[in-house]
Amino acid sequence: MNAQTQRFTIDGDAGVLECALDLPDATLFPTPVGLALVGHPHPLYGGTMDNKVTQTLVRGFVALGYAAVRMNFRGVGSSAGQYDEGRGETDDMDKLLQHMQQRYPGLPLALAGFSFGSFVQAKLQQRLAARGAPPERMVLVGSAAGKWDMPDIPANTILIHGELDETIPLSDVLAWLRPQDIPVIVIPGADHFFHRKLQHIKRLMLEMWHRRPAAQI
Repeated sequence: MNAQTQRFTIDGDAGVLECALDLPDATLFPTPVGLALVGHPHPLYGGTMDNKVTQTLVRGFVALGYAAVRMNFRGVGSSAGQYDEGRGETDDMDKLLQHMQQRYPGLPLALAGFSFGSFVQAKLQQRLAARGAPPERMVLVGSAAGKWDMPDIPANTILIHGELDETIPLSDVLAWLRPQDIPVIVIPGADHFFHRKLQHIKRLMLEMWHRRPAAQI
């Protein structure tokens, strides 16, 4: 991603996992203000941790002062194992979280994901909430509603979707969110990969991250 990106590996249940960490500008943030885990799109359709939407999410969190970490899911890049329909991937993301919390203890946690990565992060959020340690907030882009069984999500989640998403139709996302009464930001003219629309993702993150949901105002 850039010269400062730190590449490293951790051990997952299916073998080694390739990871990358980006830190905020130390002149602005001498220490990170939080920890963000970012999940990439589907491993069987070319998804990697270097996907452009995934990298845009990383850049957004770095600009907010977060240490942003991502991983190649099983079978991608140098990560061992095989695609596991979100189950093993959620376990692996949990292991990455534990590794990073040892490295940066006590930091607020954010979760973000694009497409299949949104499913993994929503499942991890559900797991963490059951432990009594939910993340402070999530950002989900191109949420995988209709493709996977997306769980309910917190009301303060930032959701961004493309109007012309041909992979995950906006109608499927609305059907998932309607019973939860959670809004989604729709980017006019954007396709699934936000071609020529990536700038909106980072801008919206920076504008909305510190806003409280209406129920808390």
